[in-house]
Amino acid sequence: MKKGFLLAGLVCFSASVFSQAPAAKKLPYSAANKTVKMYVTEKGSNKRLAPAGELKFSSNPQPPETETLVFVDPEKKFQTMLGIGGALTDAVAETFYKLPKDKQSELLEAYYNKTTGIGFTLARTNIQSCDFSSGSYSYVSKSDKALSTFDISHDKKYRIPFIKAATAAAGGKLTMYVSPWSPPAFMKDNNDVLHGGKLKPEFAQSWANFYVKFIKAYEAQGIPIWGLSVQNEPMATQTWESCKYTAEEERDFVKNYLGPTLWKQGMKAKKLIVWDHNRDLLYQRASTILEDPAAAKYVWGIGFHWYETWTGAGQNFENTRLTHAAFPDKNLIFTEGCVEKFDFTRLDDWNLGERYGLSMINDFNAGTVGWTDWNILLDEKGGPNHVGNFCFAPVHADTRSGQLLYTNSYYYIGHFSKYIQPGAKRIAAAASRDKLLTTAYQNPNGSIAVVVMNRTDEKIEYSLWIKGKAAKTVSEPHSIATLVVQ
Repeated sequence: MKKGFLLAGLVCFSASVFSQAPAAKKLPYSAANKTVKMYVTEKGSNKRLAPAGELKFSSNPQPPETETLVFVDPEKKFQTMLGIGGALTDAVAETFYKLPKDKQSELLEAYYNKTTGIGFTLARTNIQSCDFSSGSYSYVSKSDKALSTFDISHDKKYRIPFIKAATAAAGGKLTMYVSPWSPPAFMKDNNDVLHGGKLKPEFAQSWANFYVKFIKAYEAQGIPIWGLSVQNEPMATQTWESCKYTAEEERDFVKNYLGPTLWKQGMKAKKLIVWDHNRDLLYQRASTILEDPAAAKYVWGIGFHWYETWTGAGQNFENTRLTHAAFPDKNLIFTEGCVEKFDFTRLDDWNLGERYGLSMINDFNAGTVGWTDWNILLDEKGGPNHVGNFCFAPVHADTRSGQLLYTNSYYYIGHFSKYIQPGAKRIAAAASRDKLLTTAYQNPNGSIAVVVMNRTDEKIEYSLWIKGKAAKTVSEPHSIATLVVQ
């Protein structure tokens, strides 16, 4: 045999042997030798995202039924975290620039610094005016179907500089998506940007082109746009900017105009979000749009709000779970929520934060990949808002004194956004008693963040249990805690 053939044979044999070597077996997760750092926010104390010591695991292979436990299983993984953040509206930006410089810096650090703040990574902003603008405005002149007068100069005064400042404070990157409240008045059958109305069919293509114009204009300003929703609250006739679509109308606009236009303009990678309204009609809207393959191919996910409570009912998490189960290949994203009917005397109301904690835990456990608060900052009146729809924000600026007022909503949101990173995987988590609410994520660095919330008046002793190891601790009445295992 020639030497060359012999060497070739040996190389082939060696490659064959190595290619058949078994892959290294992944060891199951073990909490042995892990420590738990605990951070708490508690009613009736000054503890706000406060360190609460370290917990140690001990062996507890079979806990008795008499114990209260929070079970966590890192081997069972679900959706990936996109991010947590809030809306950067005209009202936010205008209020921000009424603050003294030191308070502006404080706000940016509080929201966007990953170490000293709560590390927001997700943002939403409005296309044209919304209720949280000082007045109605448009980017085009009246009757300009060709959009030749398109100009975002209005936004360059406050909103664009603020978004840039927030992005810089976040380390140079924010996942930003955009939403319209209304097309220009001439494109609507009521000739009004307010009070509902519908998009006239003859302006469907022009309106689709409008989204592209906006995205290109913002990106020319150095603000990358990750995604967009079709319409804010498409089933509501509001006193402010609004536009109505039935499920079939939204489906057909996506299928015939907006989706194809985005793709033709090189924006196939932009994430298109449908619905962007309350949980009550979430499944009906999702099924109508997503059961049409010609529309569904353009859709990244379904956005939802929490205002189904306007009827006096609670938050309808079951619809969110059902929608995720029925359409697991599409993403769920919480696109807006705030506590309405602002009252300055309620800034210390503990219910504000508990509403956030309840929603966030249940939304994440239902499969939601991202969670976006409404305005991150408003003034001492709950505005500015040009139709008097004043609301709460996690932080308010008292423009009379130049001070920032932090509600407990800010800290409740922070228990998630500060410790659960983009790219984290939700893992199995369940409490043995319904008095405790919980969700858990494993971060890209391997650390585990477990959020435990207690809405009761009781002090509850419990153990964090992971694969036969348990760490004992206490949940104070009306508290939220994040337990970081590493």
